[in-house]
Amino acid sequence: MHALLDALRATVGDDGVLVDAHDLATYERGWRYGAGRARAAVKPRTPAEVARVLALCREHGARVQPMGANTGLVGASNPDTSGAMVVLSLERLARTIEVAPVDGVALVDAGVTLSALNAALAPHGLTFPIDLGADPQLGGMIATNTGGTRLVRYGDVRHNLLGLEVALSSGELVSRLTRLHKDNTGLDLKQLFVGTSGLFGVITRAVVRVVPKPRQRVATLACVASGEAVLQLLATLQAEVGELLSAYEAVSREAMQAVLRHGVYERDPFGGAPPAYAVLIELSTGLAPAVLDLGAALEAALAAHLEGPHADGVVDVLVGRGEDFWHLRHQVSESLREEGPVLGLDLSVPRSQMAVFTEDVQRRLAADFPAVRVADFGHWGDGGTHLNLVLPRDHGDLAGLKRALQDRVYALTVEEYSGSYSAEHGVGPHNLAAYQRFTSPAVRAACRALRATFDAEHALGTFDLG
Repeated sequence: MHALLDALRATVGDDGVLVDAHDLATYERGWRYGAGRARAAVKPRTPAEVARVLALCREHGARVQPMGANTGLVGASNPDTSGAMVVLSLERLARTIEVAPVDGVALVDAGVTLSALNAALAPHGLTFPIDLGADPQLGGMIATNTGGTRLVRYGDVRHNLLGLEVALSSGELVSRLTRLHKDNTGLDLKQLFVGTSGLFGVITRAVVRVVPKPRQRVATLACVASGEAVLQLLATLQAEVGELLSAYEAVSREAMQAVLRHGVYERDPFGGAPPAYAVLIELSTGLAPAVLDLGAALEAALAAHLEGPHADGVVDVLVGRGEDFWHLRHQVSESLREEGPVLGLDLSVPRSQMAVFTEDVQRRLAADFPAVRVADFGHWGDGGTHLNLVLPRDHGDLAGLKRALQDRVYALTVEEYSGSYSAEHGVGPHNLAAYQRFTSPAVRAACRALRATFDAEHALGTFDLG
């Protein structure tokens, strides 16, 4: 290990190799889940240095844990507990942001954060349309196939990725940094590295699609009487405004009450009585107001619903500043943690089943786990929900309770509703048991074959998709 550390320092500089316990603490614990111990953390500055670090670690028999901004929620970015792994942090690989406005793309180092990319795009009137509460690095977003609140309009990272450069565990640098929006010439190699948590290789650079920033954006908060009414309103909006709909977020009464108890806001928009669901509706467009009055379009769409057969499902429509409604929405997770220990489940089912599924979960957990509260919220526009379960503080075995709840809800989601146990958070140690239980043998065999091609010695990461 001493020889390896000397070689790493020669590659990335003394300031790029951390070994002291105090310095390593940042790299050993995840944002919500995951904790381990590392022997060292290495911070390369260029793709060539990333490749050289991987080659050196392979030569010296050291396993590597790639790490971006460490904002993941499944424990996939942290070392194991052996104290022998080398964390490869991409935080210094963040110098390149090349914007090509005519091509509608940007070439970006993997360590560039989402906020830094959008700051560089702003003078060109452009944006990278993946929106979420955290500020991850682009490499991590690709490795986990980030979704976010505007997926209903723009899709996830996979839909906005054109080219990729990856360092393999062998030290080989594979580059396919195409700027082409159309390229139908066989195997799309980059997609093998999307959503696979860095287990096949370490992403070093990417070419991503960027879009014009909206000239107009309007939002409202609809008070809706039931989950089924949430879906009925969604159907109307998609029929009336189509692709103008950029976000559709539903927050349950239980979740919103937590925000009203623990959040920061100017006023309670519900007068102390939040509805069954508060639905945040956002429309956006690149058209100027002189061409399209977006506010009028939203009003017309809501009026069409209120004149239709499902009008009774909408109790009220609140008018106000869109940023205030988003502020309430983004405080849900933190507010729920003030209520007690939280098990966050990131699920998706077919949109038509979302209301029935949520009611089914609530009914079954109320019967078998009466002390557990269901506080759901999320992206109903794309069939995703964050089913957060608030647990009793005084439970004697919280770890055991979490495992039992996770197993029960995952099985219901996958086996009875043809859903996913990980809608957008990815796969990691936190949900690896579900992956092993629900992934078909054929898919796992394919993953083993790919791992044998790209990382035969399993030198990357702390878990396996085979």
